[in-house]
Order: sequence, then structure tokens, then C-alpha cells
Amino acid sequence: MKIYSRIMAAVVIGTMVFATGCSSTKPTEPAKTEEKAADATAKEELVMATNAAFPPYEFYEGTDVVGIDAEIAAAIAEKLGMELKIEDMEFGSIITAVQGGKADMGMAGMTVNEERLVNVDFSNSYATGYQVVIVKNGSEIKTPDDLANKSIGVQESTTGDIYITDDYPNADVQRYNKGTEAVQALIQGKVDAVVIDREPAKVFVEQNEGLEILPTEYVVEEYAIALAKGNTELLEKINKALEELKADGTVQTIIDKYISAE
Repeated sequence: MKIYSRIMAAVVIGTMVFATGCSSTKPTEPAKTEEKAADATAKEELVMATNAAFPPYEFYEGTDVVGIDAEIAAAIAEKLGMELKIEDMEFGSIITAVQGGKADMGMAGMTVNEERLVNVDFSNSYATGYQVVIVKNGSEIKTPDDLANKSIGVQESTTGDIYITDDYPNADVQRYNKGTEAVQALIQGKVDAVVIDREPAKVFVEQNEGLEILPTEYVVEEYAIALAKGNTELLEKINKALEELKADGTVQTIIDKYISAE
């Protein structure tokens, strides 16, 4: 009889708890609904790794990173229904950040080459770049062929660094974290020339009296977006967005905004 009484008591208590639980669910429903609504309005982030010392492709305007790459990335994010977030870092860290998942993509006037293709995939090209040589006015260096056995400043891990190292094994290659540092080394006489992309080169020469860009371009290259190896879903989405933005003139409008026609 005692066992029977305990079983019955447990059933009664369980029923009361169940009834109480059921009656308490209705007041919490509005909170859950609001939570779902908040989640629905939040946009997924598209994280772009860059080196914001490469005008006019990326540079600071106050506390904001602006430029060609920044605006194209924002247009892509809008196409994908995502919110762009820009992470500024050293150029040599961009591919590592993309590989490790700290960034969804890398945009920094980045050229497709075999060395980089080992570590990342690239989107379709969105702009053409040119490697040029900056020298002091009156320099004995008149063409890129004159760089042999000279001291040459480059931004570390850029294609300028790669090309010079491969093409001029006897040159004294001085590597800097930023293009501005390489240019300052040229001004101070620490290097004989600087190899860098044409558009930032034009800005550096404009800002520093006594410098000039050699008329002969060193290398012509294509800029593209770096993505993690095997991330085909995002690659396809970005390529589709890029093609639409090129087709409707958005990409060219952004480029024209920062680079005047020659």
C-alpha cells in the first residue's frame, strides 16, 4: 500500500508540473518571436583583409578605409546581401588570414601568380595593374633593364618583390612593410630605385618632390580577389557579382572615381 501511494503521488506531482509548464509557455512566445525577428534582420559579415597603405586602391580617410578595392568590395557585399567588414594588416599577412579563415577574401591590388595560387584561389580579374620603377630625378637608371646590380626598394611579399628577386638575382633587394617606407628609403639615398604598382607610385611621386616614374612599365598584371582554397561556393558568388558589376558599369565608375583618364 505504501508503494502504491508513492507511485500515485509521483503521478499527481508529475501531472501538476506538466500543467504548470504548459501554462507558462504562452507568456514567453513574444520574446522568442522578437529574437527571431532580430536574427532575420542581421546581415552576415563579409570580411575583407587588406593593407590600407596602397592608394588609390585602399587607404585611410580619417578612420575609414576607402579606395577602389574598398568600394568594389562594398558593392559585392551588397549584391550578396552581406555586411562588409575591412581588416587592415600587413600585406604579407593577407593570404595567411584568408587561409586560416580570419578573412573571407583578400583585396589589396593583389595579382594572380603561380606562387599565390598554391595557397589560395582567385576570382576573375577586376582591374589591370602595372609595376613601375621610381627613381630620383637625374638618376642613371633610365629603363628597368638598368636595375641589375642596383639597390632596389620593394614592399615585402608584393609582386614587385617577387619579380625583382627573380629577374635580378644580383640586385640588393631591400624589403619594407609599406610602400611609403620604400619611397622614404629612396629619398634618403638608401636605395637606388623603388619598384611598385603604378597608381600608388603616382601618388608617392606627387607627394615627394625630386622623384619620377620611368616611362617604360616593368610588368603588366591583373588584379583579383583571393579566397580560401576550395571555397567554391563563395568564389562562384563573388565572380557572379563581379560580372554583374562590370556589366552595369559600376566597377569602371569606381575606378574612374580614383584614377583619372590618361
